[in-house]
Amino acid sequence: MVLFQTSSNNNSHLNLPPLSRTPISTFSFPSSSAASMAEQSIRDAESIITKWDVNSSSLTRVTPLFHHNRKEAKEYLKCVMELRGSMHFLVSQNSSPHKLVLAQNLMQVAMKRLEKEFYQILSSNRERLDPESVSTSLSSDGSASFQCGDDEDEVDDRLKTAGESINEVERVSALAMADLKAIAECMSSSGYGKECVKIYKLFRKSIVDRGLYLLGIEKFKSSQINKMNWESLDHTIKNWLNAAKIAVKSLFNGEKILCDHVFSASQTVRDACFAEITMEGAKNLFKFPELIAQNKNSQPERIFRLLELHGAISELRPDIESIFDVELTSAIKFQALSSLQKVGNSVSTLLTSFGSSIRKDSSKTPVPGGGIHPLTQSAMSYISSLSDYDQILSDILSVHPSVENPRFPESYFNDPTVVEAPKQAASVHLAWLILVLLCKIDSKAQLYKDLSLAYLFLANNLQFIVNQVQTSNLQHLLGHQWLSKHTQKIKQYALSYESVAWNRVFKSLPERTTAQVSHEAVKGCFKRFNAAFEEVYMKQISWSVPDGKLRDELKVSIAGKLVPVYKEFYETYATMSDGDLVRISPDDLGNYLSDLFHGTRISSSSSRSNGCLLR
Repeated sequence: MVLFQTSSNNNSHLNLPPLSRTPISTFSFPSSSAASMAEQSIRDAESIITKWDVNSSSLTRVTPLFHHNRKEAKEYLKCVMELRGSMHFLVSQNSSPHKLVLAQNLMQVAMKRLEKEFYQILSSNRERLDPESVSTSLSSDGSASFQCGDDEDEVDDRLKTAGESINEVERVSALAMADLKAIAECMSSSGYGKECVKIYKLFRKSIVDRGLYLLGIEKFKSSQINKMNWESLDHTIKNWLNAAKIAVKSLFNGEKILCDHVFSASQTVRDACFAEITMEGAKNLFKFPELIAQNKNSQPERIFRLLELHGAISELRPDIESIFDVELTSAIKFQALSSLQKVGNSVSTLLTSFGSSIRKDSSKTPVPGGGIHPLTQSAMSYISSLSDYDQILSDILSVHPSVENPRFPESYFNDPTVVEAPKQAASVHLAWLILVLLCKIDSKAQLYKDLSLAYLFLANNLQFIVNQVQTSNLQHLLGHQWLSKHTQKIKQYALSYESVAWNRVFKSLPERTTAQVSHEAVKGCFKRFNAAFEEVYMKQISWSVPDGKLRDELKVSIAGKLVPVYKEFYETYATMSDGDLVRISPDDLGNYLSDLFHGTRISSSSSRSNGCLLR
């Protein structure tokens, strides 16, 4: 690709620079003096150019011009520009080829020096031209106006005038950027832009590639990803998440700022240059999430890393659009978008698979004591963790809706204003997953032969689900009405359990105590109560209610219905019955009830101060 076009005329065998950027001294002299002034300009240029000839034997051959004397460097560039103007004037006047050949040779010597200076400035300022310094250097109004030849005092004065506080690294990097820009413009306008761009691209690409390497960004193949164990893959993903933000906001952004500054004279050049420097590294960076999305690792944690990858790309997308904003870098944007879409699709697929795995759970063993089912624990842990990514989930589901596409009536949630519109997709889907889980738990309850234990199992598991909602972001997504509805359902399960499990014990005692009861009736009543209570107690001592609040509520409810009635009956008829039938005092009854729902047999439960419960 031709970046800079040279002009041609009768002396077309000479490599004449273009006149697209005319220096201050462009020759518009009166015809009588123009020739002599052009010749003088060539002699002046010859003096300074030969002094800094890279092939000379003098000390200047190895002395960096721009570092040694910035004023002389500025004069050097001025002479080169005037030399260019002189060459074009001589050509237009059909002057002696000898003069043109001399000017042409001087121009070539000057370009070799400028090539060397350009590379030396890039090399010696490698650390100072890091992306962060570049961004800072161009963040103020003053720093962007530095020019080649400004000495250090002038730079400091400009910064003070602009009201900026700048450190040494930023100051030196600003000077380096000004010098690079001045050399690039001089070489470009002199017809040597290709040489300048080639040096810049090779050097700066190595900087970008090394920056990505230091950030831990590697070039992976799909086969490599598939062979990684989860620990290694998880570590690699976490590293990418940390590195991507730095790569985009500092590395690529800083490189674009520097490239735009150095080659500000030509948008075509700076776009092509930036594209070639960043294309390989940027495409590789944004390819990684796509490879992870295609990986079939079955670890449950995989979906959360995918969500984080999707969130990271989404967050960086405005920067990506801004930095890679031209046609030449469109492939980078397309790669980032492709990864975003494939990660989102993978998350949607995993969500569908998760719901399906709940429905297909085929475990047939009832949980001992009616406790929390492992499916409830694992599913709610998963769902509550998903709720932390509500905004990302909603973004994904709005583009990649679940195959199930659940729909609920508006009344299923609290006031719709509680759940922000952008998060409704996540709210609906997570509520759907919980509903799928509840339906499955209902089917698991049918495995219990004892109906009262089935109700206790339902109460326990729903209480666990409600607790998980209350202690996670789910409470904000599902709303108060959802919580109230399901809390009421727990109470219904608890009442059903109580009615089925304790009905026989309650009915063993008379509703009203009267003095006109026969001795045999009293004995029969104590006997029925002892048998019913002992049966219930011995069966339920191993039952479990893990939630302390629910456990206490059940005990209080049962005790409130049983203890007062039994106490009245006991105090009225205990003396009328045989001592061996009056086994439980009202105090013992309360103690026995306190032993329930811990899931283990308590050794003291078989013996009380007022008698033995077991035969």
